[in-house]
Amino acid sequence: MTQDVLLLAQDLIARPSVTPLDEGCQPLMAERLAAKGFAIESMVFEDTTNMWARRGTEGPLFCFAGHTDVVPVGDLNRWHTAPFDPVVIDGYLHGRGAADMKGSLAAMVVATERFIDKHPDHQGSIAFLITSDEEGPFINGTTRVIDTLEARNEKITWSLVGEPSSTHKLGDVVKNGRRGSLTGNLIVKGIQGHVAYPHLADNPIHKAAPALDELARMVWDKGNEFFPPTSFQIANINGGTGASNVIPGILEVMFNFRYSTEVTAELLIQRVLNILDAHGLDYDIDWVFNGLPFLTGEGALLDATKEAVKAITGQDTDPQTSGGTSDGRFIAPTGAQVIELGPVNATIHKVNECVSVEDLEQLALIYERILENLLC
Repeated sequence: MTQDVLLLAQDLIARPSVTPLDEGCQPLMAERLAAKGFAIESMVFEDTTNMWARRGTEGPLFCFAGHTDVVPVGDLNRWHTAPFDPVVIDGYLHGRGAADMKGSLAAMVVATERFIDKHPDHQGSIAFLITSDEEGPFINGTTRVIDTLEARNEKITWSLVGEPSSTHKLGDVVKNGRRGSLTGNLIVKGIQGHVAYPHLADNPIHKAAPALDELARMVWDKGNEFFPPTSFQIANINGGTGASNVIPGILEVMFNFRYSTEVTAELLIQRVLNILDAHGLDYDIDWVFNGLPFLTGEGALLDATKEAVKAITGQDTDPQTSGGTSDGRFIAPTGAQVIELGPVNATIHKVNECVSVEDLEQLALIYERILENLLC
């Protein structure tokens, strides 16, 4: 087994690219891609560095998508090894970003290099859409690049996002869609006062409790063959001054929907407002749209991915839409087919993040075979 993927992954991990920093990861990738005929565009929006690299001008366009930024390392004392000093221990590469997702980036680049060496006159085009702001606010990253591409009518046909999709073994799960995400920031108004004189106050916690209970018990939909039922969860709740003798004047509640294609954000908002109004609450509410649900059904990309996973690992893959959001939510609305395929996600965002070295090499082989399935 060669060490091409491992060496590049180590080089990337050694760069402390905590959101929104890139720390030279994209130039490193760009140099290697340029040597294979890619035209490189650096798109810097505010504090975020993005790279659009493309080889070819004709369709169909296959795009590897990913991010160079990583989450903070947390408590250094809990790491067995320095998080930005990548080392291999017992067949596992350790370091922040090993699984999420610098290992995938390395596999993408190496797979593309190998594919082009074998098929220099491949059909269509290959692109890389890489950002340094996926783990952060995601305001100036992939979504801004997509806006730029859409403005010049540059359309992605198929996109493979390198997020760590696997659960137990490499390739056992691919994400062929994601639920939508909608956050509500609710302020319920009352009148502050002394607990001994409740008739002179109006407790917003007491007023809001029945409404919140109804929201928590509500069946929003039953899901479908691709998506689980829509989930409502209260994420934060805050009321009171900290004193035991004061009735609070306001209650702050943050909640989130992870929703299926059975409902829309607009429908969820209206149903929430109807419940709040039915309980006679005095309130303000702001909404944050984190992403629409998307689904890539049976078709060329999913078929190519299933075949590649089976050919390289010997196992069937299970398409799922569970989990959080990814930058795929910005690519899918353009009409592109989108899937997510990457290493095992057991240690992502944790201390002592690591990934199997053998899995990284196999991942590169899977990516290469997907390219062959689609562009040969």
